[in-house]
Amino acid sequence: MLQVLLKNEGPIRLDAEFNCVRGELLALVGPSGSGKTSVLRAVAGLLKSPGLQGRVSVGNRAEDLWFDSVRGIRRAAQQRRVGLVFQHYALFPHLTAIENVALAAHPPRDAAYFDTLFERMGLAGLQHRRPSQLSGGQQQRVALARALAREPQVLLLDEPFSAVDAPTRQTLYHELAALRQSVAIPMVLVTHDLNEARRLADRVVILDAGESLQVGPPARVFASPRNARVAELVGIQNHFQGRFFSNGPGDAPGCGRLVWHGDEAGTGHISLSVVDKKRLDQGAEVSWVVAGELLDISVQADAQALNTLACSLREVLPLGEISLCTLVPAQLPSQCITLNLSSAALRQLGAVPGGVLYLHIPPEAVHIMPVRQT
Repeated sequence: MLQVLLKNEGPIRLDAEFNCVRGELLALVGPSGSGKTSVLRAVAGLLKSPGLQGRVSVGNRAEDLWFDSVRGIRRAAQQRRVGLVFQHYALFPHLTAIENVALAAHPPRDAAYFDTLFERMGLAGLQHRRPSQLSGGQQQRVALARALAREPQVLLLDEPFSAVDAPTRQTLYHELAALRQSVAIPMVLVTHDLNEARRLADRVVILDAGESLQVGPPARVFASPRNARVAELVGIQNHFQGRFFSNGPGDAPGCGRLVWHGDEAGTGHISLSVVDKKRLDQGAEVSWVVAGELLDISVQADAQALNTLACSLREVLPLGEISLCTLVPAQLPSQCITLNLSSAALRQLGAVPGGVLYLHIPPEAVHIMPVRQT
């Protein structure tokens, strides 16, 4: 298991902690400058910072402890069995594909080994071509073959799919999935693409300014961000403020009450029934988000449904099979909810800008986060 605890002050700030077990793919997700590549370089032994502190290990043997600032252990990059795939391949242009791969082989291998590796990577017959004679996808496969030739204990992937076109990217996704079935080592993927992280990763680490803010399965992290900053980083559009009140006489068992505030002047509010997890104080100031895929719309109000809001359909922006829709609650005109809705469903409902739609927000669709007091 790869275990990482890194701290660094100065120009490259790090405060990251995570682990990655054998056979798992962990994605480091965050905006440009969030420290994703710096973390990868620190694991690989390529980050030359005298102030780096913490620990990096891949097992229980003495040689599996790659970095320990307390014990003064700092193994050089060549002493760490790491397979590293760069965004722009980093192949030597004057060498053939097989020569590029052979440079990394440890221990040195015979021709039969490379023939098998190239066939496994879909590169059979391309061993003697130089990088300029290969497509982008083929170059990426050569880079991956070179990483595997080290027989690594950990595979590090630094945005490996960002430099190829969409069809090639889909093919490489498939090949990575197949590789995971045959190579049971920890894999750490750096990506800024949230959809890519959702699709490929078992767990994600949300990084911001070098700090790991939240770690967990993509579905959980993206639907239940730990705080407002994580919600922003994972692209949640519907993010609001309010106050939480625990279960009262009029609330269903297990539910509390969320008062959704309007503008800063306090104009208007909406009271929503939400799940009470018994973690918040009475009247606590909170921020909250909604999972768009759990929301429902209709052209008629359902008197039996909880949290049904009459809304004006302010805007509809068609985007092929889906439309980006903006709904404004009648009781809270200073606020709006943005949804991606099926264009066909909108046509079937006869929904047009300026019309009225009823939005149903199930209590379980609301995720509440305490506001950090300064």
